[in-house]
Amino acid sequence: MYRTGHSIAALLLCAGTAAQALPFALPNNARQTAARDSVLDQVSIPVAPFADGVLQTEAAEGPVTRRAYRIPSPGLTPLQILAPLRAQLEAAGYTVLLDCDEDSCGGFDFRFGIDVLPAPNMYVNIRAYHFISARHRTTDDAVTLLASTATGAAYLQIIQVGTSSGGAVRSGQTDPVPADGGTAGGDDAPTSDFTATLLQNGSAVLRSLEFAVGKTALRSTSTPELEALAALMQDRPGLRIAVVGHTDTVGGLDTNITVSRARARAVRTALIEAHGVPGARIEAEGMGYLAPIANNLSAEGREANRRVEVILISEGG
Repeated sequence: MYRTGHSIAALLLCAGTAAQALPFALPNNARQTAARDSVLDQVSIPVAPFADGVLQTEAAEGPVTRRAYRIPSPGLTPLQILAPLRAQLEAAGYTVLLDCDEDSCGGFDFRFGIDVLPAPNMYVNIRAYHFISARHRTTDDAVTLLASTATGAAYLQIIQVGTSSGGAVRSGQTDPVPADGGTAGGDDAPTSDFTATLLQNGSAVLRSLEFAVGKTALRSTSTPELEALAALMQDRPGLRIAVVGHTDTVGGLDTNITVSRARARAVRTALIEAHGVPGARIEAEGMGYLAPIANNLSAEGREANRRVEVILISEGG
């Protein structure tokens, strides 16, 4: 299932110079679901479990690649996903800083204290995940690995930070591609998919948004999809949209409608204040749990249902 031994060494030699990322060997059936790159960014690297209300981290700065994968392999544990990747890290000169599971990491608090790509591209089961962070011994580059399992599939996230974070992650057979059949990697992949989906279907989910659990404030007002949406509205000045928030079924309907509406309004405010989109062209509303896209009886489904989407209303002259 994984490349081992000499094949891993060959992969590392093929990396060549620091212009390429560590080319992890993944299972043959791993399929990329999300990609988000930054030319220059700072990432907080957890170095200790969540304890006493604090998650201890170190800052890593440089080019950043973020990738998420889905592995349709029932029965795998998170450790089975990460153990071969941990061996590859160590063989490539990395020192492991933190290696923990859902209990030893700090459970719920740890999961929501780390960087995670939005669901459903990256799903984290609070009861079944494993996390590893590492630094290179000579370049100080950093890597975080997060694996989680759900019924029927496993999910993997790889974040690489530093001068070597520009290459591709490799599977045991072919380079992984996004689940929608697009091309892997690159700054334009997630945003172009979002724009294309919005224009084709009349609606699209803003998957790159991040809210703390139960909170309505955006963690960042500058995400790839918000920037793509603002650019689209600049290019098409007659376009009007509605931003609609959705929740899972945890809690009462009135509370969920309030939360979902507040999240939609936070996105509207970000588009106006951070991206210069006229407020008259954006409506914001919340549906609570009344419009699910997945089964609320599962943790995976509930996470998918917690979303904010954009709906095209009209386009004037």
